[in-house]
Amino acid sequence: MLVIAVVAVLIVLGRPSSDATPAASGGQAAGSGEERVNPFAGLVRRTPGDPVALGDPDAPVVILEYSDFQCPFCRRHARQVEPRLIREYVDRGLVRIEWRDLPYLGPESRHAAAAARAAGAQGKFWQYHDALYAEERRVNSGALDDEALRAAARELGLDLARFDADRASAVTAAAIDRDAQEATSMGITGTPAFIVGGTPIIGAQPFEAFKHAIDRELELAR
Repeated sequence: MLVIAVVAVLIVLGRPSSDATPAASGGQAAGSGEERVNPFAGLVRRTPGDPVALGDPDAPVVILEYSDFQCPFCRRHARQVEPRLIREYVDRGLVRIEWRDLPYLGPESRHAAAAARAAGAQGKFWQYHDALYAEERRVNSGALDDEALRAAARELGLDLARFDADRASAVTAAAIDRDAQEATSMGITGTPAFIVGGTPIIGAQPFEAFKHAIDRELELAR
């Protein structure tokens, strides 16, 4: 089964370093002549118009990003690594980033995830994402309370009545639950965690770790 295979791969690979050899995304491994199977392929959605994804749905490499808006390491990735990934790969049509909610740090994580989804319903998920990661905050300190979440929405010019309705909706709750269950089914219990094509990257790794994995995946995709 897919879930069993994925868990096995995550356990074996553990925390990859920037010079780890990535798993193949399908086809043959470079120079080996050996057929390789991507156990994560079934997790990719490629939904056109998905408000919590960036990049071409048909991009050759998809990055799945499991994150929590209270996580300081997720903030580091969002501010230091992701902008460069967008410039060098997403904007060139080579990579697509698909966000996954894993709000494991507490109630404010869950509320922030719902708020970001509600912003996404108005086409501003990534702007709201950037606003939530703009400042370093203590976990469950009240820094992401209702007032703060609405203030961020107001700054982006969102319709606040719609924002409030969407973040409280069953549809939003189900979307967050789906992402979190996907992560836990693979044994992912912390953030950030990424799957780059067929390569897991665990933790806030430097840009070079992503570049290494992406470039190998692009080579395999050819």
